[in-house]
Amino acid sequence: MAEDSRRITFPMKSATRLAFFVVLVAAAIYWFRFSPVAVATHVISEDKLTQEVMGTGTLEARISATISPKISGRIARVLVDQGDTVVAGQLLVQLDDEELRQQVAIAEANVEAAVAAIERLKTDKARANVILTQAQKNFDRIDSLRKRDATSEGDLDQAAEALGVAMADVARSEAGINEGQKGLIAAEKNLEYHRARQQDTRITAPFDGLVVDRNRELGDVVVPGSSILTLISTDELWISAWVDETQMGKLAEGQTANVVFRSQPQRVFPGTVSRLGREADRETREFIVDVRVLEMPKNWAVGQRAEVFIKIAELESVVVISPEFLVRGDDGDEGAFVIRDGRANWRMLKLGTRGRSLVQVLDGVKAGDLVAKPVNNRSTLRDGQGVSPR
Repeated sequence: MAEDSRRITFPMKSATRLAFFVVLVAAAIYWFRFSPVAVATHVISEDKLTQEVMGTGTLEARISATISPKISGRIARVLVDQGDTVVAGQLLVQLDDEELRQQVAIAEANVEAAVAAIERLKTDKARANVILTQAQKNFDRIDSLRKRDATSEGDLDQAAEALGVAMADVARSEAGINEGQKGLIAAEKNLEYHRARQQDTRITAPFDGLVVDRNRELGDVVVPGSSILTLISTDELWISAWVDETQMGKLAEGQTANVVFRSQPQRVFPGTVSRLGREADRETREFIVDVRVLEMPKNWAVGQRAEVFIKIAELESVVVISPEFLVRGDDGDEGAFVIRDGRANWRMLKLGTRGRSLVQVLDGVKAGDLVAKPVNNRSTLRDGQGVSPR
């Protein structure tokens, strides 16, 4: 009898354990499948929706110049640094001009020598004119005497020869003066050239602006074209944004825009479309749109990244949903979980215009519906699952 009792007890214990295990599994499945999930909620409403075209780009200056020398030389002084504001004509860099000053002094001395030479030639011409006048008088007197046979033919020939020599001296003096004047012009041009080269050692600002980069220091030797400073005009700063070419037909100059710098993502700065690019990138199929920033942040830098949102239309009184409550289904369609009787019900949505903070809903929900998403990002919702709004 004892053996039969033990034979009956063992199967009963096994069945009890199996039943207990099944109950645990069922409870776990129920808890996992139907237990309420803590969710955040959002009420579907009607609102005004701004239709925007988004682009990403960098802050650039419309006018920018690389400050470089026209001549080779050694930097003697750099009078500005990056971050400094300058005005047109302000001295930025001074090159060593000692050798050029000496060349200017030599050229000035050559001009003075040419002027003195011309003065001497003019004196020689005056002397030659006096001699010519005297020779003409002597020739006229002897010619008059020869006509009365009061002198010989030889005296007349000598007087004529002296007159010819005097005339030749005057012509030579005039030619010397002309040559001297040409030499003076050459000396003055040479002086002008050396003065211009000396002036080229003074590098000034071509326009009012801001120094954004400094590449050289005192003592550096620079050549034409080498960068010393980078200067930009702050009159017009814009975001050169890349926009998908499919949006090209929606854009026009003058459209208003919002600019969001990545350094200050919580703030929006006003802007306007200044220029549309006329060439699309053949790889990315995007084109450049320049959006002028009407108000700059306190701290900014050329080249920093930003997003632009160009307003192309405004829709009044449309059903909207916050994009954070949209869920992509297994088939790739977007939808949302609508709360009904404490449970999440999956609805596939037909969406329209997308804004930065709202998305238009054409079909699937109506104003007043309550949609949900898990509070814990690691949690997921399923159709029919219980929810606990927070």
